Amino acid sequence: MPHSRLLVCPPRLDHTWVDALQARLPDVTVSLWQPGAPPADWAVVFKPPQAFFDEQTHLQAVFAASAGVDALLGLRLPARLPIYRLEDAGMGLQMAEYALHAVLRWYRQFDRYATQAAQGQWIPQPPAAKAEWSIGLLGNGVLAQPVGQALRQLGFPVAAWSRTAKPAPWPVHTGDDGLQDLLRRSRVVIALLPLTPATQALINAERLAWMPTGSYFINLARGGLVDEAALLAALDSGHLAGAALDVCATEPAGPEHPFWRHCAIQLTPHIAASTLRDESVDQIVQRLQSLRAGRVVGGRVDTDRGY
Repeated sequence: MPHSRLLVCPPRLDHTWVDALQARLPDVTVSLWQPGAPPADWAVVFKPPQAFFDEQTHLQAVFAASAGVDALLGLRLPARLPIYRLEDAGMGLQMAEYALHAVLRWYRQFDRYATQAAQGQWIPQPPAAKAEWSIGLLGNGVLAQPVGQALRQLGFPVAAWSRTAKPAPWPVHTGDDGLQDLLRRSRVVIALLPLTPATQALINAERLAWMPTGSYFINLARGGLVDEAALLAALDSGHLAGAALDVCATEPAGPEHPFWRHCAIQLTPHIAASTLRDESVDQIVQRLQSLRAGRVVGGRVDTDRGY
């Protein structure tokens, strides 16, 4: 039986990934890819260059070390090459932490207290009612689940919108009418959708106008989901009270980007959910072993849908 080879594509994935994968796959040769490397059976990648796929034309499967695969699908890939993306692998909990921080900052008015503290003002604010702080999740997949569950555990009403009505412990809206209904009902909207042709600029001026005056927006997914000019206009007009953004349409955001300077925006550099190496390697190895055994494997990307 020919010896199997697995390539890890740098620079974002390094020798520590090779070591972790090799320790769990002793019968497979695991190495970092470099131009001219021998043909491999499988690959683990994170935003690989086109040259990788131009050379590696005999791959049986590719494992993306991320939940989002929009950059990967933008390359010229071999026809019918199976691609598997990470499902959670520790990212859901991180996203839940980020969402809780943003929501509680606004709900408990810590942003206002920070402004008052800078001015030496001692002004207690009246408490808010959680029933008036409905949370709308744009997305209802494996990363949205821990976010919604964490918010529900603190007593916030939660609902979601997704392409299909997947079972969930909260109401799930679908279709264009469902999206409008969710946005109109939500005090806070959290974007957790993949970026696809169908979701590009999904949050535009019309849909931002559907959100209640004084509401908030959180983007934990992809910057391309949002019309950035429309979002800035909604904040400047006071229609939206604030936004917590972990992503931009073009990254990294340069120092001239208006998001950095807007008083109603909290911007972070795409850190809401970092790829955790050990959890990711465990998931990749489990899937690779299932493929070798001929079993059905989850997380396969539908290239037509883009996720």
